[in-house]
Amino acid sequence: MRRTVPAATGACTRSLDFRFEESAVRRTFAGCIVAFAVALLAAPAIVLAQSSPKAQRVGWLSAGSAPAEAKRGVVDFQQGLRDAGYVVGQNVVIEYRYANGNTERLPELAAELMRLPVDVIVTSGELAALAAKRATTTVPVVATEFGLDPVGTGLVASLGRPGGNITGLATISEELWQKRLGLLREIVPKVSRLAVLWNPANPSNVTCVNEIQAAAKPMGIRVQSLEVRDGNALDRAFAAIVKEPTEAIVTCWDGVTLEHARAIADFALKRRLPTVTPLKEYVQAGALMSFGTSLPAHRRRAAYYVDKILKGTKPASLPVERPTLFELVVNLNTAKALGLALPPSLVLLADDVIE
Repeated sequence: MRRTVPAATGACTRSLDFRFEESAVRRTFAGCIVAFAVALLAAPAIVLAQSSPKAQRVGWLSAGSAPAEAKRGVVDFQQGLRDAGYVVGQNVVIEYRYANGNTERLPELAAELMRLPVDVIVTSGELAALAAKRATTTVPVVATEFGLDPVGTGLVASLGRPGGNITGLATISEELWQKRLGLLREIVPKVSRLAVLWNPANPSNVTCVNEIQAAAKPMGIRVQSLEVRDGNALDRAFAAIVKEPTEAIVTCWDGVTLEHARAIADFALKRRLPTVTPLKEYVQAGALMSFGTSLPAHRRRAAYYVDKILKGTKPASLPVERPTLFELVVNLNTAKALGLALPPSLVLLADDVIE
């Protein structure tokens, strides 16, 4: 490596060309040795500092809580970044902002990310995406876990060409309830009543309830709607089910129901009720069955979008992706505890069987 010696040391070189008294020469020479040593040590550091790439700054905005996301979304997203060649803390920095269930804080947190500033924002869930949209029209936004229609809600102009600063990945989870209730009927053919747990503060959950009711009506299934905004509301929902017995429980995909997935599964087992859900994570917590998008794959794909944007691609030209593959997951331990014999054909079709 070529080292550049600071110009200040040139004076030392020139001064040695003149005739001085011996003592003066010794003092000058000693000083020059120190100057040259400092210069040689400093030169590599200067070169390295100039060649170090600037760390990109990514904002993560979520209505959920840090502990819950640490167990799911963040790990998968970071893996996606590593696959794309990023090292968190070196060439990329992630700024996390969590509303911890208080969705009214999302606009404030989005504005906070803007002030840092960040190069791109990744949002988790509908409310976070809408908060980011209101906060900026210039900073790129990658919306993830978006169950609503991105075009219908005004998030993007079209799926193929979003047209603004927002793109991402839609889950279309709410469009699958006819299939999910059909699977429930395969397991419990005579089911005629079910309870649905949903969060009215989540716009996609409103769509979820409507989809469930639309799918249940032609099947002759009556739907008991139970609002769950937090843990206390979940306890009230459990009490309502005890008071007005049902034959199955279904859950809309929301941060509240997902964070309390274990409590929901335990209650359902105690009441001997099959549970049908949109995500594998609920089944891992003890629910009977799920059919929907793979969240780990979804979040790793979000990292691909971030990589494209950081390398110069405009969000307006990155199509919003809709999943084409869905996974069926069943929990045989739960089925056994409920005394249910799952149809062999259903178990063979399952992408994952928890035993």
